[in-house]
Amino acid sequence: MWPFTTTPKTDARAVQSIAQTDEVRSLAIPEPWLVELFGATPVASGVTVSPRNALSVPAVRAAVELIAGTCGTLPVKVFQHADNGGKEVARDHPAHAIAHDAANPWTSAGALRSQITADAMLNGGGYAYANRASDGHVVELIRLKPDAMSVELDTVTGEPRYKLNEGQGRRFFDFRDIIHVAPLTSLDGVNGEAPIRTAREAIGLAIVLEAHAAKLFANGGRPSGVLSFARALTAEANAKAKAAWQAMTRSGGTAVLDGEAKFTPLTLTSVDAQFAEMRAFQIVEIARAFNVPPTFLADFSRATWSNITEANRQLVTFSLMPWFRAWEAAYRRVLLTDEDRQSGVSIEFVVDGLLQGSASERAEAVAKWRAAGVMTANEARRLENLPAQPDGDKLENPYTSTGGGTNA
Repeated sequence: MWPFTTTPKTDARAVQSIAQTDEVRSLAIPEPWLVELFGATPVASGVTVSPRNALSVPAVRAAVELIAGTCGTLPVKVFQHADNGGKEVARDHPAHAIAHDAANPWTSAGALRSQITADAMLNGGGYAYANRASDGHVVELIRLKPDAMSVELDTVTGEPRYKLNEGQGRRFFDFRDIIHVAPLTSLDGVNGEAPIRTAREAIGLAIVLEAHAAKLFANGGRPSGVLSFARALTAEANAKAKAAWQAMTRSGGTAVLDGEAKFTPLTLTSVDAQFAEMRAFQIVEIARAFNVPPTFLADFSRATWSNITEANRQLVTFSLMPWFRAWEAAYRRVLLTDEDRQSGVSIEFVVDGLLQGSASERAEAVAKWRAAGVMTANEARRLENLPAQPDGDKLENPYTSTGGGTNA
């Protein structure tokens, strides 16, 4: 159901903010969102970088799918923290179904996170409206078009408010009713700057280089070689010689030259090599723009067996973790009440799967945890998706306790 026709909210201030309207600005002084909508900001290379044509660059698409896909595939759970420092999954909390299972009847929670994260990278911000029931808890999240949304600071309270431009009117929303995820880069502290905008020159150059390469090699644009003769030939003789050469060499055939003919193959020049280096360098530039290791954009020129594992950890720690934290903050702001936050309820990404080592590394770690009395046998088995054992909840060292080894 469309959010503006649902049950009215119980928050009177939010109801009033939604009903507010604003004057329509003249096209003579368009707002930034309108300029971005029509892609009116060309780059020095002569192309206009928009979300659509930016995705035509394979490196950009790989970076967007990597970050958005990971945000969508990792599980998000609601936890209840205990006074002793432990925590348990709060499956009965209303927010758990929204964050973990389905955002709305037609969109899974993971699919919505992927869409909004991609919106943030391509448009500077991703948004979803929180539709609430009569008791105030959120029953569904509905994605909003990012090119129609903008964020403003209230001049009185300093609180952000969200504006949806629709037709000739506008609607305003309270910050507790909008899931907002944006890149860390920001010019005003509120509206995020999309990587494809801040790196539009690098992406524009990649588009130009790819288009130039396509034109160069279209229909065999670069000849394989030059066929020369000791004496000048007429136009008709040249045409016959060319046709005969192509007929002999088609499908890998063997060419036979007479004593006056000579074939000189053409090889790549230093300029061609620099062109190839420029195309490779643009992958690294785009990787920097999205804060992703180049190896995850299929650039393995500097990858080794020893540094790929470290690159995986860097991806989680420095590239993905800021997005995870942004999502957790947005979920807590919208899905949790003040009482939830005070009672120790949190919403967190479960990133253990991304940080898992090899089978031997996991076995070594579990053995140390069991020997130190940190983990029970059933807790270790749960990490490997194995069923629990009847006597597996004893916190003991299986290497010193009698009979304890059967639970490992």
